[in-house]
Amino acid sequence: MKPLSHHIANLLSEALRAAQASAVLPAFEPPTIVIERPKREGQGDYASPVAMSLAKALSRKPREVAEAVVQHLPPAPFIAQAEIAGPGFINFTLSDDFLRQQVETIIALGDDWAKLDLFVGKRAQVEFVSANPSGPITVGHTRNAVLGDAIARVLEAAGYQVQREYYFNNAGNQMVMLGQSVQARYLQILGQSAELPENGYQGEYIIDLARDLVQEHGDSLREADWKVFKDYAEARMFAWIKRSLALIDIQHDAFFNENSLFENGEVWRTLEILRENGYIYSAAEWEGASEEEKAKAAGRAPAQWFRSTRFGDDKDRVLVKSDGVPTYTLPDIAYHRNKIERGFDLMVNVLGADHGQQYKVVANGIRALGLDPSKIKVILYQMVRIMRNGVEVRMSKRKGNFDTLDDLVEQTSADAVRYHLLGRSPGTTIDFDLDAVVKQSNENPVYYIQNAHVRCAGIAREAAARGLDDTEADLSLLGQAELKFLRKALELSEVIELAATEYEPHRLAYYAQELAALFHPLYDEVRALHSDVEPQVARARLRFYRAARLVFRRVLRLMGMSAPERM
Repeated sequence: MKPLSHHIANLLSEALRAAQASAVLPAFEPPTIVIERPKREGQGDYASPVAMSLAKALSRKPREVAEAVVQHLPPAPFIAQAEIAGPGFINFTLSDDFLRQQVETIIALGDDWAKLDLFVGKRAQVEFVSANPSGPITVGHTRNAVLGDAIARVLEAAGYQVQREYYFNNAGNQMVMLGQSVQARYLQILGQSAELPENGYQGEYIIDLARDLVQEHGDSLREADWKVFKDYAEARMFAWIKRSLALIDIQHDAFFNENSLFENGEVWRTLEILRENGYIYSAAEWEGASEEEKAKAAGRAPAQWFRSTRFGDDKDRVLVKSDGVPTYTLPDIAYHRNKIERGFDLMVNVLGADHGQQYKVVANGIRALGLDPSKIKVILYQMVRIMRNGVEVRMSKRKGNFDTLDDLVEQTSADAVRYHLLGRSPGTTIDFDLDAVVKQSNENPVYYIQNAHVRCAGIAREAAARGLDDTEADLSLLGQAELKFLRKALELSEVIELAATEYEPHRLAYYAQELAALFHPLYDEVRALHSDVEPQVARARLRFYRAARLVFRRVLRLMGMSAPERM
């Protein structure tokens, strides 16, 4: 399936070729045809400015070009009329019969309604969450999770075969601090004097882990190395992370451990390729440093520098520190080299806004390896502020005063978490108001959208209880209110296309609200079960509500939300 806008663009291409063939228009290179949604009612369902874009090149008036195009348009069963408007827009109005037919199409396709074939045969990978297993999923991680999973869903709906990947590091200083923090709490519970390490983790979950260790092992770990505690905590944290993500219907297909890149030598092989390509040098300070900076670095052991400035960076970057330990950048470059070699057609990374500079350096590293980073798309998102009683709640994982995904779901719902973290563009800071998201009213978009599905389900239950059948319905009895809703339902394919190509799944949240806003007044006006409604009209309306229910279910599932039968 392709969006109707594609089919209309094809009609215009055929019309332009026909106008050229008949010499009504001169020869010219086929243009890129833009199809838009008119901003006002009464201007048709679709519009194209193609005549205006061609007028200058053809030395013709826009309306003259538009007239030639309209005269040569091939017939199409989904178009009722094509007319010229304004300075030369070509407006298209959909056929009422075609709209009515969409009821049966929606019912036949069900959960595959609006599934596109734009990227069939292509493989995409979405890497998201990727939090180290040093603690539970926080609110910030949750936005990453919701955004990444929603992108994966719209890519699947657009035709991609999608792999969801979680990249994690179970080494590094954060994990050392985790192990030593659990060790200190374990010893304290045993009555032994032990201090938390500086910058250690203070959360209540650390004490819970230590208590469980005491229960399972008694005091047998009193002399154990901190690594034993790190391994135990890591396994527990990862199990917790997976359970938390499952609460909001998120599962990953693959878990990629950064350490594997060290174990198989790919980190050091990546460094050597960069060196062979002339992008690595050994120095105490970078080549473009000021004389004063170089003087301060005198006597310092050399580090391994990457010539990132060759790609427009403002300075070169350290890949291996003077003590021989790599920075985060080197394994990141190796990881993305690994991704590219796995043959994905598209790789999407969902990262916090503070990772923007880091990714630019990684992309420079990919170029320096002689690889093409253009298939890697980075989505940067802003922070989430949790609000209670109009006041922001400050959070810190290390200090232990933070809200987790589990907390949010318990205080609100999985659907509220998904919708409210999806409902803004990634570049916008979100104020997650705990008071507002639990309201059972039309002011709450979660309730407003899901209640549309609930109403459709209620009609179906009542019809079944009365023994009413909606098969063989005469859909010509549907009125303009129903057709207006079906027009909006058809927009879903275009929303999916835009969300998938622009990596903007928040468009689904906007669309869902607009669809619900059309539905609720219709539900009040277009009765299917009222005693005054003629049986044949009732049958057609029941069929319509069956289709509407499937449309809402499809939209809700694309957002990762449930489609409740009752509320």
